[in-house]
Amino acid sequence: MATYTGAHIIARSLRDAHVKVLFGIVGIPVIEIAEEAIKLGIRFIGFRNEQAASYAASAYGYLTGRPGVCLVVGGPGVLHALAGIGNSTANAFPFLLLAGSSESHLISRGAFQELDAVSFLNPHTKFAIRPLSLEAIPVCIRKAYRTAWYGRPGPGFVDLPADLIQGLVEDEAEISEAVTGRIPEAPRCGAEQMKIKDIAQAIKGAKAPLVVIGKGAAYARAEHVIREFINTSHLPFLPTPMGKGVVADSHSANAASARSTALKEADVVLVLGARLNWILHFGDAPKWNPAATFIQVDISADEIGKNGGDASLSVLGDVQVVVSQIIQELGHWQYSPASSPYTDHLQAAKSKNEAAASQKAAVNQIPMTYAHVFDIIKNTLHALSPQEKGGVVYISEGANTMDISRSVFPLEYPRLRLDAGTYATMGVGLGYAIAAHAAYNSPFPEAISGSAPRKKIVAFEGDSAFGFSAMEIETMARYNMDILMFVLNNGGVYHGDSDDAEAWLAMQKKTQEGAEVGGLRSTSLGWEVGYEKIAEACGGQGFLVRTPEELETATVEGFQSGRVCVVNVVIEAGKGKKLEFGWQASGKKPGKKAKL
Repeated sequence: MATYTGAHIIARSLRDAHVKVLFGIVGIPVIEIAEEAIKLGIRFIGFRNEQAASYAASAYGYLTGRPGVCLVVGGPGVLHALAGIGNSTANAFPFLLLAGSSESHLISRGAFQELDAVSFLNPHTKFAIRPLSLEAIPVCIRKAYRTAWYGRPGPGFVDLPADLIQGLVEDEAEISEAVTGRIPEAPRCGAEQMKIKDIAQAIKGAKAPLVVIGKGAAYARAEHVIREFINTSHLPFLPTPMGKGVVADSHSANAASARSTALKEADVVLVLGARLNWILHFGDAPKWNPAATFIQVDISADEIGKNGGDASLSVLGDVQVVVSQIIQELGHWQYSPASSPYTDHLQAAKSKNEAAASQKAAVNQIPMTYAHVFDIIKNTLHALSPQEKGGVVYISEGANTMDISRSVFPLEYPRLRLDAGTYATMGVGLGYAIAAHAAYNSPFPEAISGSAPRKKIVAFEGDSAFGFSAMEIETMARYNMDILMFVLNNGGVYHGDSDDAEAWLAMQKKTQEGAEVGGLRSTSLGWEVGYEKIAEACGGQGFLVRTPEELETATVEGFQSGRVCVVNVVIEAGKGKKLEFGWQASGKKPGKKAKL
């Protein structure tokens, strides 16, 4: 009779849940789990840091609509992977973390990498558990997976003691067969009909309506019904940064180019799968019209009525189902722009802002500007891969890099843009890029968007953000992932200190001498660091570019390359500019200043 290990039972439980990819870093005792998973046909992607692995798994959950799974060692491995748990919670990404731990009989004795991970993670996960026997492993994994997925998505955790991983069972049938099989999708719920009638009446009575489309709508795969809603109602819409593409950015009703005007004038705002948090300025004046009514459609009861939301009109339900109900209730009704000057104001703001953006993009100087760099890359990528096919997935992190690129690269389909998200997490970029490559370009891809059968993964990295996980370039190279990265190198966090080498060296010398003024700022990074050489050292391709011509050439070659590629783009340092992040501006101003 065959003998099976706990590692095999764990791997089999993942296979039975139809897990296709496992992210992580192995060590004793979880190596055996990864090896058993590989034997069962699960792809294992080994990272260089648990932080990046956990970010990748959480993003994979968002892209595929099922929990991404990460495997780490106990103790410090769990501490590093806590970053992914926080990111999963903040962004509502479905994520399952599996971690090894000390032998059960050595608990409290100072065992190797000992940590009471279940107690530690209970406050930060939807569900955390340690199986007490081999027989309990499938039940625990299945429950953690389902809990991470159902309702508002988030993190689940299973602690796996070494003695269970290495334990033996003679008959695999002893492990309950009742818990095997693919876990079905959660039921989708709608709203009560009277509430739908009230919402329809509010929309019909609006002079300046606005539909806000968040990444929750993208995650819910609600693009088809929301496109029908916008097309039949003619309502203006505003996508959040990761809600782009649910309705094509090219749609005439897109108010993104007139965002400030839309916020200031909208009187009825239908919020689909987005939260009234800092990204939407909490629904507060003066960013928003103080008289605006916010109607929320959300899967989480905790969000209903939060900040500026109107709980009397908002509904708890699935975006797909609720929007279908609203379409049915509205019937053939269409918003008439003639009812107010609102749409004229939006169009005027669009024309003004797009002209200003074009003017910025046309500034041709050395060192190059963000706007000009992104304009060159956009035009080159669109020539290589027409945007209507959805053949490019964009990853973006770094305050200026993310904020500026957000409006430059249009999307025709959802789930083709990942950024630092609700937590504004720096360091997610390379892990997200690996997740996107695995989700879209595996032999049996689990993510679908657009008509292009294969996606080119393009990451825009601020030089500061890039530094958090730069060694994951080796991971990309090892698995032959042809990811194209642009490092926007201005030599600092937000801004650098100088465009001149001698001036920068003089500041560095003052810092080394302990000078109180005239040295490098706290936001300083190295001057023109050769980030492209990391790719070359790992077997990839690297480019250092300073001019538009060099950038265009590197973009073409990097796109067509079959290897990981880093394009190190030297841009203006921006010395003397105010250190700020536009999205952080709060609507309400504080009261009296504190007296010291």
